[in-house]
Amino acid sequence: MPNYKELGLKVGLEIHRQLDTKKLFSPVPSELHDEVNFTFQRKLRPTMSELGEIDQAALEEFKRGRTFVYEGNYKYSDLVYMDEEPPHAPDDEALKVSLQIAYLLNATPVDEVHFMRKIVIDGSNVSGFQRTAIIAMNGKVDTPWGSVGIPTICLEEDACRIVERENGRVIYRLDRLGIPLIEIATTPDIHHPEQAKVVARYIGDALRATRKVKRGLGTIRQDLNVSIRGGARIEIKGVQELDMIPLIIEREVIRQVNLLKIKEELEKRGAKEEELKEEFYDVSEIFQNTGSKIIAKTLKKGGKVLAVKLPKFKGLIGFEVQPGRRLGTEMADRAKKYVKGIFHIDELPNYGISELEVNAVIEKLNLSEQDAFVLVAAEEDIAKKALQEVIKRAKEALQGVPEETRKALPDGNSQYMRPLPGKARMYPETDIPPILVTPELKDEILANLPELPQERVERLAKEYKLDKALVKTLVDDERDELFEELIRMGVKPSIVASTLVVVLKGLKKEVPIENITDKHIKDAFSLLLQNKIAKEAFEEIFKELARNPEKSALQVAEEKGLTLLSEEEVERIIEEIAQQNIEVIKAKGMGAMGMLMGRAMAKLRGKADGKLVNQLVRKKIQELSS
Repeated sequence: MPNYKELGLKVGLEIHRQLDTKKLFSPVPSELHDEVNFTFQRKLRPTMSELGEIDQAALEEFKRGRTFVYEGNYKYSDLVYMDEEPPHAPDDEALKVSLQIAYLLNATPVDEVHFMRKIVIDGSNVSGFQRTAIIAMNGKVDTPWGSVGIPTICLEEDACRIVERENGRVIYRLDRLGIPLIEIATTPDIHHPEQAKVVARYIGDALRATRKVKRGLGTIRQDLNVSIRGGARIEIKGVQELDMIPLIIEREVIRQVNLLKIKEELEKRGAKEEELKEEFYDVSEIFQNTGSKIIAKTLKKGGKVLAVKLPKFKGLIGFEVQPGRRLGTEMADRAKKYVKGIFHIDELPNYGISELEVNAVIEKLNLSEQDAFVLVAAEEDIAKKALQEVIKRAKEALQGVPEETRKALPDGNSQYMRPLPGKARMYPETDIPPILVTPELKDEILANLPELPQERVERLAKEYKLDKALVKTLVDDERDELFEELIRMGVKPSIVASTLVVVLKGLKKEVPIENITDKHIKDAFSLLLQNKIAKEAFEEIFKELARNPEKSALQVAEEKGLTLLSEEEVERIIEEIAQQNIEVIKAKGMGAMGMLMGRAMAKLRGKADGKLVNQLVRKKIQELSS
């Protein structure tokens, strides 16, 4: 385990969560959909900030030269989200929820809300910018490792939803654009991977406490800013799972430590930046009879194989920086905007490239023992652009850890996305006037703050005399409001809790339980209260509702034969079972209770209340054994 204190680990979090209100700048529903009834396309270009600077991340995105196609539905996207009409006044409910969150995170709301434009030209915003405003400042989260500051809490509009990427075109869906998004940024006062998880959990609890945040995949995005002493700030985007946060931080620390080792070795070898030249060698002739399918296919189409020399880099391109990823992988990530992959000396001979071909390249480039080469097979102009990216990444290796934005991968590693955005992408939003946050509004918000989840667990466990772990699961699954609603309907707390936690969670591996709505659950409990079904029928009913959510609980109960039998029908079935086992009953008396109950429930499970079956079986045994 690394000594994070010695390494000087610093981590900051950025957490984005969608609010469950109308869209931020137009009163249309904030829902995702699949029905499309219009499309249009755009090209986006970078613009200067208010300081007259161009953001490097925006400039790199512009160089990709992509066309953006937008799909929409008039019910969910009006002219505001096509960038054909100025934004309306911000949604009042979204603003109030944001202020609630600010107070729950011990922050101080601003007196005036001013929206800004943040340049974003990857196509995810039709206008080429995202509207964002600071709502509150100077919050904090206390942890066992110390306090972590929350310098800003912002309210902004979410971006479009990507549908497809293909040959220089990106297709976006407009439905997500404009959904209110709360952005919470912490100071880099997190010094241990587990501390980051604790802070993220606390912030998540504050968000959930409002009951006005969306749930489900894609509604929450967690970004990490990670650095160590001697390294650089790396922004890692798209961390979906709370439990992955410590692993992703650990892997980034490993990456930075290894990149610093590469830098140290390059210094020992006397590597110089000026030796990394954009000199491209055409080595196509060497591969005329190659066994590499990729190269052979490229040459057949009229492409070329170009090589570049990387002095003093031999053995370091193949150096592992994260499990399963090498410096060569990072070079390939940079080149991917032009080609699918690269070949480098540390991995050859391989991929159909022979030792003879490798030696021929070494000879043509006049490499010394410590020198390396990288090959790209593509059209000449494209190959040159890809190799320029390789040289750029090699130059950065001389400096150690380059600042950049990376994408979190499912295994805890990360890969390059773009340069780290700078401050040169903000300028004022002139279409939205400042919004006053009056003392009266602040007092109203403070007087009606919701319970934090931990407080809610303590109260519910005490009030309903339930196991705290059971209640915590209810609250974590955001089923606690439904829990109290069902109790108000007249259902026993223990039955509600066990159904929502044990029964539903038990079905998770078998069926898509996310299809089971609160209405489904309330309807099923209504049937129980009306004595139309037994609680034992819940499992079968919920299974079917998960597979066919368009059905009702009553419809499923009737189709599956799960409606309760009358007491007379239950008595008749128990009488039949008793007569079939009369000898055992006479011999064992009440000792036959377990056996008879098992056989009775095999026939009556879900069709009769277990308590009633128990009473009638007991009564029947007493009659026959007396």
